[in-house]
Amino acid sequence: MRTLNIALAALLGLTALSALAQTPPPLDGPQEARVGHEPGVGQSLPLSDKAGNIAPGGAMPAVAPTLPSPAVGDSSFPGEYLRSARAALVGGHTGLAQQSLEMAETRALDRVVPPGETTAPSASPVVMRIEDALHALSKGDNAGAIVFIDRALAS
Repeated sequence: MRTLNIALAALLGLTALSALAQTPPPLDGPQEARVGHEPGVGQSLPLSDKAGNIAPGGAMPAVAPTLPSPAVGDSSFPGEYLRSARAALVGGHTGLAQQSLEMAETRALDRVVPPGETTAPSASPVVMRIEDALHALSKGDNAGAIVFIDRALAS
């Protein structure tokens, strides 16, 4: 009977060890991406509400953080995203402002171009002001970014 109890305890121990071996490793810190994450499925780590990885150069993390999504819908117009970006900057949420500006720029870039001219940059004043706002945001100039957002909204 004693041999049976020892064998049963050993079997349970091995089962517990194999279960522990299958769990994903813990994150080492807030800037490390989740191991085994499938892009486009669920929420990706790391999360941040601070603008970053906008302009090349400078100290940037190896993994760009996931920024919060604006409260406007996915099919909104550029002006709605610009108003969201402005409100976020006024509230000190630079990550939300960056995401809103990038989504506004994407919507503003919707245009018809002749074949062969698809690589030509947009000459739209709205797109240029959004780029200026992102550039100001990358320098930490929130007030300047708000000025460019206001100019884009007036265009």
